[in-house]
Amino acid sequence: MKVSTCPFMSSRWLLLCHALCFSLLKASAHTVELNDMFGQIQSPGYPDSYPSDSEVTWNITVPEGFRIKLYFMHFNLESSYLCEYDYVKVETEDQVLATFCGRETTDTEQTPGQEVVLSPGSFMSITFRSDFSNEERFTGFDAHYMAVDVDECKEREDEELSCDHYCHNYIGGYYCSCRFGYILHTDNRTCRVECSDNLFTQRTGVITSPDYPNPYPKSSECFYTIELEEGFMISLQFEDIFDIEDHPEVPCPYDYIKIKVGENVWGPYCGEKAPEAISTQSHSVQILFRSDNSGENRGWRLSYRAAGNECSELQPPDQGKIEPLQAKYFFKDQVLVSCDTGYKVLKDDVEMDTFQIECLKDGTWSNKIPTCKKSEMDSESEQLAE
Repeated sequence: MKVSTCPFMSSRWLLLCHALCFSLLKASAHTVELNDMFGQIQSPGYPDSYPSDSEVTWNITVPEGFRIKLYFMHFNLESSYLCEYDYVKVETEDQVLATFCGRETTDTEQTPGQEVVLSPGSFMSITFRSDFSNEERFTGFDAHYMAVDVDECKEREDEELSCDHYCHNYIGGYYCSCRFGYILHTDNRTCRVECSDNLFTQRTGVITSPDYPNPYPKSSECFYTIELEEGFMISLQFEDIFDIEDHPEVPCPYDYIKIKVGENVWGPYCGEKAPEAISTQSHSVQILFRSDNSGENRGWRLSYRAAGNECSELQPPDQGKIEPLQAKYFFKDQVLVSCDTGYKVLKDDVEMDTFQIECLKDGTWSNKIPTCKKSEMDSESEQLAE
């Protein structure tokens, strides 16, 4: 049972007693700031018994990239329920890591024993508190601390701070690197691609997000241009797999794809539903794909094809043929006109074996279909035979 040691017992001196005791308690409390990478902490008076009404706080701070490891070599404090009398409390800025009291020989549930206390970050505060009596001459504690490296590559759980591709740990920190073909973003953790100059000049082709069908890179802006000869009209068709990060309430605030033709814009598109087929009615199309610094989405794939204006139907000349023979002809299609055996192609009073015409961008043919004329050599042979 605790008995007050205040010398003033009469009610007359009660107020003064409380004020004096409180003053003595405050006078014995102090804080020690520690900034070394390792050190030793002992209770006041160690290895002799610690004084009553004592409070000491050790604030340990080590560089970022380290955490603090604390362990005890000796521990001998007064035992109490919930350590309400004498105790050692270990905490961070906003979390109590452990509270210890008792004798290590008998109170094994409340003493640290072989337990190691690790701080989550680079700061740890240790407070020793004794109440107004130390009747059994408890000898206190002897503790040691050291800074230990944090393996950020293994322990980093926050996606916003983790490496996109490769993480490399070193003593006191870490750094990120990227796979071949990627560039480390200015945030020093995200891997982006350089995809701002993609030009397509073929009449048909396939365009995909980078790394498709694997997740596309973060923090990237990709520009794709389809540039064909004037007279062609490009149509786009997205394939079934379409997966771009979206938002349930705001339209495409993170990642998106846009199609631009002059002043006309299709999109932005995102989500898991592919856009319908797009007929641009143009020979020049720009595609913009943007991604932010988060997410794991598979991206998109589209095919494009170009068709020109349709030219009028062709009829082969008498005693002749056209190749290739098609139901429809479009811009840039070419046709070769030839004649049957014994006949020559006649164009502008000139005989020739074949004659080629081409479908133009305005839907007209470059020339009219020539005629087929019996060759002069065959005519002379027939006259001699007669």
